[in-house]
Amino acid sequence: MCLQSASWKREASGLDPEVIHDVRPAIAVSLEAGTLSLVVLVWMVILLRIGRQASALATDSAYIDRQMVPILQNVWSALISGGGVLLLLILWDIDVTPLLASAGIMGIIVGLAARDTLANFFGSLSLYLDGTYAVGDFVVLETGERGRVEDISVRSTVIRTRDDILVTVPNSKLNNAAIVNESTPRRKRRIRVPVGVAYGTDIDQVEESLLELAEAEDLVQDRPNPRVRFREFGDSALNFELLCWVSNPALTARATHELNSAIYKRFQAEDIGIPFPQRSISISAEEVPGELFDRAASNRKNTDDGGVTGE
Repeated sequence: MCLQSASWKREASGLDPEVIHDVRPAIAVSLEAGTLSLVVLVWMVILLRIGRQASALATDSAYIDRQMVPILQNVWSALISGGGVLLLLILWDIDVTPLLASAGIMGIIVGLAARDTLANFFGSLSLYLDGTYAVGDFVVLETGERGRVEDISVRSTVIRTRDDILVTVPNSKLNNAAIVNESTPRRKRRIRVPVGVAYGTDIDQVEESLLELAEAEDLVQDRPNPRVRFREFGDSALNFELLCWVSNPALTARATHELNSAIYKRFQAEDIGIPFPQRSISISAEEVPGELFDRAASNRKNTDDGGVTGE
């Protein structure tokens, strides 16, 4: 009786029994994909929060450079976000092949358009991994600029020169350049003060005076000991060099100034001559050919008489 009633209802509704499908498997698949998608999203949020907490801890750490923390955090966030999106597409049976092909083409376009930016980014990573310099170091560039590193970012490095001018240099150029780091392996720097004295001067007296002045200067370090070297017999002087150390590269110019001033005053007091190159030129009228000499004398006479020597 029930079967006849159900058959009568299907006939009354005009539905063909063969076209009726069971939708329960599709609903089950959708529920499964939705549940897994929710799990993926939760894990993405958790991993991103772990990355932020790790960045905060690394910022306060004395063993990790603070300048690299934002870079590492951005790379971590990009990896987690990209992996999460890819998993969601796979869970919902979306063919990612066209997307990957499009992503490859877009990657080439973006790589060409942002070539300098990518070069600076990888340059900053290379500089960090190599430990070329850090904030606070004194560096000398190939172009001759010398100063203290103020900031290291993803794109560039900022250097403050001795003239208190900020110079911004792209990291890609620094990565391919020869850089002298005056703050490593230790911050002590040796300075060289060249000194020339006249021939005939007592060289033992010169060496003793230079050592006394170096030991009396507060900016000069006691260790290593200051020393004096007799370098060469110059064209006009006996050339010495005073070698001593200062505690910081920033003090080299000031220490050199103080030592030069003290050396000049001591040499003046001890009557030690500081020679300088001199050239003497002698001209004899007898060596001038006769005709030219007569013409020059005639022109000089006309000029003295107020005449005109030529038009």
